[in-house]
Amino acid sequence: MKTKLLLTAALALAVALHAQTEKASTGLAMQKARADGLVTKGKKAYYPADKWDLSDLPAYEPKEKVTGTIRLWGSNYIVDGNVGEYWEKAFQKFHPGVKIEYHMLTTRAAVPSLVFGVSDLGMGRKITTEEMQLFQRYKNHDPVEITIATGSYNVTGWQPSFGIVVAKDNPLTKITMEQLDGVFGAERLGGWIGTDWHPEFARGPEKNIRSWGQLGLTGEWANKEIVPYGLNARYHQATEISDRILQGSDKWNEKLRIYANYVGDPNTGGASMGFGALKRGLNDDLIKDRYGIAYVAAPVGANFPKELKALELGWTTAGPYYAYTMENLRSRKYPLVDEIYAYTDQNSGQSIDPKVREYLRFIVSREGQTEIMRDGKYLPLTAEVSREQLKKLN
Repeated sequence: MKTKLLLTAALALAVALHAQTEKASTGLAMQKARADGLVTKGKKAYYPADKWDLSDLPAYEPKEKVTGTIRLWGSNYIVDGNVGEYWEKAFQKFHPGVKIEYHMLTTRAAVPSLVFGVSDLGMGRKITTEEMQLFQRYKNHDPVEITIATGSYNVTGWQPSFGIVVAKDNPLTKITMEQLDGVFGAERLGGWIGTDWHPEFARGPEKNIRSWGQLGLTGEWANKEIVPYGLNARYHQATEISDRILQGSDKWNEKLRIYANYVGDPNTGGASMGFGALKRGLNDDLIKDRYGIAYVAAPVGANFPKELKALELGWTTAGPYYAYTMENLRSRKYPLVDEIYAYTDQNSGQSIDPKVREYLRFIVSREGQTEIMRDGKYLPLTAEVSREQLKKLN
């Protein structure tokens, strides 16, 4: 009898665990859903090919004729979209002897591939502290970093910029970067820039902002606790927010509610990043929470809930403040604009591989940025940023 009861209990436990697993979203399931969603999305141009006049960007002028193969590793979005192919064909008009060899599955491979000598160039999001440390340990110097595009306005996956969102009826309309540190962060002894520790980034608990009254709201809002929402700390987006708002401290508000992407109903967003993917998580909870505040990617478009609004952002209380608009992102006036980078190696006293240098010079010049605009997902660089990158390469 006892054995039978034990078997029955074990069977019930197994059924319960199986049911839990069925509700969970595995990494491989996420990967498949993500890949399926990119099949058609990557080939679509979301913005007009003539959206901006790029005549103020410097035209590409080859410094030398180059040939050979450039081994390119990193972000899949470069090749899931059209821009990788566009760049290669346009570059070959100047250098027909150059071929691009693609190994583009994840940004996580961009820097390690350089470290272990299997690539000439890595592309994707900003290098992380761990990736920088890996490179420094093996190379004893930093990689060359070149900004090659501005993040998307509203195309998830293509590095859209971050917005700060609250309930529609929240009286707050704008917030500063320092105030965001107070809301999302906590007291700290310092923070990081790359692999360098900066004790001057320390701050005490007196700068914590935990009530809406501390942001200037009055009446019924004054004593209400702020409820912060964000993404799981294992996601690179959380690291980017820490680097840019919390001074790289990773010291978060103790009440932060964190959410993860999972495979959902493709009709309501599927595995996409942002509100669609978090439909039954962050999105629904924030809509119900009048006193919540969240950082999210691309707080615009049809999938952005009408019950929420994005705040204008400024660096200081003196302003100016900027709304989340395509123009403010491309001009980089908006404080939380995102970027796409290329990384390559350059030993001390030596020049960058000539074919890599020419390819990067092409990408950041008018011709390369025209192909970004033609692809219609990333935003092109400004003339000022383009010239800054060319200086690094020249």
